[in-house]
Amino acid sequence: MAIFSVYVVNKAGGLIYQLDHYAPRTDTEKTFSFPLDLVLRPHDERVVVAFGQRDGIRVGHAVLAINGAEVNGRFMADGRDVLEFLGNPANYPVSIRFGRHRLSSNEKLMLASMFHSLFAIGSQLSPEVGSSGIEMLETDTFKLHCFQTLTGIKFMVLADPRQTGIDALLRKIYEIYSDFALKNPFYSLEMPIRCELFDQNLKLALEVAEKAGPFGPGS
Repeated sequence: MAIFSVYVVNKAGGLIYQLDHYAPRTDTEKTFSFPLDLVLRPHDERVVVAFGQRDGIRVGHAVLAINGAEVNGRFMADGRDVLEFLGNPANYPVSIRFGRHRLSSNEKLMLASMFHSLFAIGSQLSPEVGSSGIEMLETDTFKLHCFQTLTGIKFMVLADPRQTGIDALLRKIYEIYSDFALKNPFYSLEMPIRCELFDQNLKLALEVAEKAGPFGPGS
């Protein structure tokens, strides 16, 4: 079981803190001969697998490196177009590393803002007055848990679907936020959290939650 990441979103929908705690390894590197038996397509400034899953390489995985050199979106380290390079028989055999695309800071900001809007929509769609909004989203590989405080701050945790004790962890994170961010004289409300003690205590709380599950009295 594992906790993947933590997001803190202010009441206006801005991302003020994000921590990647654990990222499952999805990278797969293989050596290919020509012609390439995978169908690659450009998507969102990246080159991704569109068809032909095999050996751990899945549809949607992006090209991360070619012959050991990291790829920058649709271009190789020397500026050559990835698709043009892979379309040339003279460049084979070639080693390609595929994997899940790493979110950029801007993408994380955008996704946090989108969830803020979905949370509000969920609250408005509820047939009952005073709905809290979206508290959990579940997929086959992770669950997103959300806790909103009375002041509108949202704490979000992405974890393995089998991970227990997330409700208690969310409240523990709120406690850490109150103790080490709000009481910091140099911290301004609604602004990004940059506090070493907050980081240290949050990481410790995540480790405790992964190993022991729910927090007990006095944790």
